[in-house]
This record gives sequence, C-alpha cells and structure tokens, in this order.
Amino acid sequence: MTATVMCQQNATTCSGTNCLVPPSNFNEILSLVLSVVLTVMLAMVMFAMGCTVDATKLWGHIRRPWGIFIGFLCQFGIMPFTAFALSYAFKVLPVQAVVIIIMGCCPGGANSNIICYWLDGDMDLSISMTACSSILAMGMMPLCLLIYTSLWTSSDTIQIPYDSIAITLVALLIPVALGMYLKNKKPLLAQKILKVGSILGICLIIIIAVVGGVLYQSSWTISPALWIIGTIYPFIGFSLGFIMARFVGQPWYRCRTIALETGFQNSQLCSTIVQLSFTNEDLEIMFAFPLIYSIFQLVVAVMFIGAYQVYKRSIGRGLSEKDGEAPASREDEGRKNPGEKQDYSLNNGGFEQDVNGNTKEKATYTLTPL
Repeated sequence: MTATVMCQQNATTCSGTNCLVPPSNFNEILSLVLSVVLTVMLAMVMFAMGCTVDATKLWGHIRRPWGIFIGFLCQFGIMPFTAFALSYAFKVLPVQAVVIIIMGCCPGGANSNIICYWLDGDMDLSISMTACSSILAMGMMPLCLLIYTSLWTSSDTIQIPYDSIAITLVALLIPVALGMYLKNKKPLLAQKILKVGSILGICLIIIIAVVGGVLYQSSWTISPALWIIGTIYPFIGFSLGFIMARFVGQPWYRCRTIALETGFQNSQLCSTIVQLSFTNEDLEIMFAFPLIYSIFQLVVAVMFIGAYQVYKRSIGRGLSEKDGEAPASREDEGRKNPGEKQDYSLNNGGFEQDVNGNTKEKATYTLTPL
C-alpha cells in the first residue's frame, strides 16, 4: 500500500514526491506595508516637531548660518573622513569599506529632529541643518565618494538616487511648514499636538529599530569588524560633533543639536544607494552595515535621552543658565498662555549732559518683566 502524496496548492511543478513551490513574498509585503505606515507616522511626527519651530529664528539661522556651517563641516568633513579611517584601520573588504564610506557621506536624517526635542536642543537649528544637509548632499556626496572610495573602487559605479534625496527633503519640509503655520495661528493647540507627537516620535524610533532587526535577521551574520565599526561609529560622530561645536564657542544646547546632526545619518538613503550600485553577491556582505548603524545610532540616542533627563531632573531650574541660553522650544515655559506676549519695562542707560557741557554716565537699569 503506497501513501498518496499531495502537492501544495501553490506548487508550480510536481514530479513524484518533489514539488516546486515559489518562494514566499511575505517579507516583501510586510516590508511594504510597514514602510507606508512608518512614512505616515514620520510625517505626523515632523508635523508635531514643526510646532516648536519659530519662523523668525529659523530665518535667522539661514541669514547668519554660523551653526549650519559648523554642522556642514562636521557632516561632510568629519563623518566621511572618519568612515575612511575606520575602514582602513580595520582592513575590511573593499565592498564593505565602500558601504561604510557611503554611510559617512549621507546627509542627516529626520530622527535627529525628534531626539533634539527630547534633549532640549535648538529645534530651529536642527530643522535648518537637516534641510540644508539634504540639499548640499546633491553635490557633496559625489565629491566625498570620489575622494574617499578611490582606494577601493571607482566612484562611477556608485549610483546616487537624487530622487530619494528630493523626496526626503519634501517629506521633511512640508509637515514642518504646516506645524509652523499651526503654531502661529493656534499656539495652544500646537502645544498639545507637540506633546503627543514627541511621544509618538520615540515610539517610532523604537519600532524602526525592532522592525529592522526582525525583517533582516539573516543580515546579522557578518564579520566582527563591521559589528565593531557599526557600534563605535555613531559614538565617534556624536562626540566629534559636540567637541567641534564647543570648540568654536557654541552654547551647550546648540552643541547637543550639532552633535545629533553629525552622528545621525540617513541610513535609508545609504541602503538605497547600495541596492542600486552593487550585485546580489556584494549585497550579502555589505547590506547589513546600514542596518547595524541605524540601530546603534538610535540606541546611543536613547541612552543620551535617558542620561540627560536624569541630569535635568537633578539640576532643575539651573539648567537653562548652564546651557548659556534658553532653547527656542522651551521659551514659552512659565507663561500661563504660551501664545501670550510678555510685557517689559525698559530703562536705557547712557550719558547725560549738564548745563555746563559736562558729560556724565546715567544710571544703568536692566530689562524687567512687569
């Protein structure tokens, strides 16, 4: 008596006991669905982050772009060189060195804006730096890749998806602009949306890290050198960005902002470049690095948030004085109505002249809230 062999319904070819079943595309469908959901969530979060941005201060950063210039030096100076140095020091494979350098040449990502809020950074500077780095990446990425990848490959083989950069820029600017408009028209509602959006932003960051780890489990089997570089590279980026900003005399809260914009890289853009530029054989040994970097940059950022919040609670009210200036996103704290203007009495110091023509200094007074 022989057992009856039943072929699966989705089998394309059956020969005796052997059935050919098409590969499951479950991961592809799941990835697409999650990509759409996360994109919508990111737009909502950036809308909430826009509720912290002051149009006047944002324009001030653009007119006097000292902070943006420092961020530019860190983003397209420190990060690509650090990627080159790490690749050379650890003697990784050529294709692995290339993907590390591509990551170092990418502009900043929107996640830095979310973390900046929780670290009481300068949100106006953060938004302007993210937007400017995305625009400048159109020219700086090809230049940096030409300089740093020539040791391992020809820069002509690397395809830069300018459309993806443009989409990222639009996805950043439109929600932020809408949030700025709402803040100007309905500041009380903007404050409520900001509270919800900031919490949603942290949840989004955790979801991205978990989903990335689950969808690409096979990518975790890589050389120890890539693990080490992916772990320490975000630390180096954050640290050097902070030191650079402090060296040129920026206040503490702007140092935190510039550090975040330096260390946070657009890992999604890096993954897109890698998939467009290399064969499937190369992808097997290089595709994991963008994932590792993106997860560890989020882990480092969450650790910074925890440490900063503990420090903030222990210092209390003296934190703004230690920062050197109150952050723009916290300027309305302490008022009954966040949209209400503060009245002041203003006494000007100067000089006065008596009837004999002698000049003497007047008493000097401070700006006092009424």
